[in-house]
Amino acid sequence: MLKMTNVTFAFDKKNIFIDFSMELNKGEILAVMGPSGCGKTTLLGLVAGLLKPQSGEIQNSFEKTAYVFQEPRLFPWLTVKENLLVVMNEKDTNALKTVMECLSLVGLDDALDKYPSELSGGMKSRASLARALAFGGDLFLLDEPFSALDEELRLTLSIKIKDYLRARGASAILVTHNREDAESIADRTLIFPLTNP
Repeated sequence: MLKMTNVTFAFDKKNIFIDFSMELNKGEILAVMGPSGCGKTTLLGLVAGLLKPQSGEIQNSFEKTAYVFQEPRLFPWLTVKENLLVVMNEKDTNALKTVMECLSLVGLDDALDKYPSELSGGMKSRASLARALAFGGDLFLLDEPFSALDEELRLTLSIKIKDYLRARGASAILVTHNREDAESIADRTLIFPLTNP
C-alpha cells in the first residue's frame, strides 16, 4: 500500500503540492490526468523516492518498483534484448524466456537484436515498457507509456498491460493525457488542476 499524507513539494519556490494526500491499494491501478505542469510526473518522482517532499509523509509498503519514464531511457550501446537482461537477476535461469515474453507482449519479437538507434520513437517506448515488465515488481510507475503509439496499438497494448498487472496482483500509477487510456486500464482516475503559483 502507498499512502501520502499532507505532502508539500515545491520547485524553485513554485508550489506543486500543498498538503496533498492520496492512497493506492495493493492490486489497484490509478490513472493520473491533468494539464501539463500540474505535477503528474512529480508525483511519480515522489513515490519512487527520486524527489523528497518539503513536508508531509510518504508511506510505501510495496517491495519493488518499476518506473517507465516519459522519455525512453534505453542504453544506446546495448541491444533491445540486452537492455532487458541488464535489469534482471543474473541468477535467473529463465531470464531469456522472460525477455522474450515481455518483448512479445509489446509486439517487439523481431527487434531483440536491434539497437535503440535503429528503433522508431514508438518502438523505443515499447522497449522501455518491456524492460520495466522484465524488471518486475509489485508497483509500476508509468509516465505516458503509450503516448508515442497510434490509437489502435495504444488501445491493444493498454489492455495487455492491464491483464499483465491483474495476473500478478501488481499496482500501478499511470500518468496519461489520454482519457481512453485511463478508462481502459485504470480502476479510478485522479485529475489534477493547474498547480498553485
